[in-house]
Amino acid sequence: MRRSSKKNKQPLWHPRLWPSWALVFMLYLLSFLPMSSKQKLGRKLGCFLGGKLKSRARVASRNLAICFPGLNEDARKKLVQDNFIACTRGFLESTHAWWRDMSPYYEATEVQGLEHLKEARSKGRGVLLVGGHYSIFDFALPLIACHLKNPGYVYRPNNNPVIDRMIENGRRRHFSIRPFTKRELRPMVSFLKKGGEVWFACDQDFGRKTELFVPFFGVETGCITSPSYIAKVSGAAVVCVSHLRMPDGGYRVVFSPVQANFGADKHKDTEVWNRYIEDAIREQPDQYLWLHKRFKTRPEGAEKVY
Repeated sequence: MRRSSKKNKQPLWHPRLWPSWALVFMLYLLSFLPMSSKQKLGRKLGCFLGGKLKSRARVASRNLAICFPGLNEDARKKLVQDNFIACTRGFLESTHAWWRDMSPYYEATEVQGLEHLKEARSKGRGVLLVGGHYSIFDFALPLIACHLKNPGYVYRPNNNPVIDRMIENGRRRHFSIRPFTKRELRPMVSFLKKGGEVWFACDQDFGRKTELFVPFFGVETGCITSPSYIAKVSGAAVVCVSHLRMPDGGYRVVFSPVQANFGADKHKDTEVWNRYIEDAIREQPDQYLWLHKRFKTRPEGAEKVY
């Protein structure tokens, strides 16, 4: 019989977790910095981390080399550094979303495609918002949710219970947003059937859960087909969404037109949302999570990327 892990049963105030609480307190204090200071600190810290986290820098460099083969070495190195800066800024922006007032950003954020969201909502069977991992993520959640009537999102619980509590409490304080783990497909489908709107960023490498491969920047990339399944069984309209920090320091959220016949052909569906993410990346290439090993799972017989 499988024994339950004592580690998972330890209370949140167990001494083993005290360092995590110290980290949470430090991040809470950082959240009080003005946004301009967060951006400046993000630049400095991003440059520092880019030099220290060499293994992640190599991952980002390799990703960019195969996705943007036309970049010379100097341009690629600069883009790697810019990506560290963008992601570090995104993390500091997340502390703002977890603890500070986000309302000033709702009006200030440029939003495109609201008419598509309204069209999707009018169909009466919920809306599945398919997105990706850009550098603003938790900060983007309320920027998207403020335009939804019954918002939800898909998440992977953090292995550290203190950090998971910090992140999820920070997310759920906005607009009564409802969380779903990736194992909660049935309640998610039921939520969608009742008119719910769920944001699902499904663009990471899921290893053994990979179901098919489609081109992403010309590279055969492992993907899951959960969006197609969810759309098919729930009847939800599907809209792709992107959320980017713009060069002028502002933010932009874009909702795509409703994706016709999504759920009928999972391979075609997967190509659709990959193309959408690819187009958003081409506009602001430093904004994607290049630090992730997106191409770790390879088709049979293909060479390893990392």
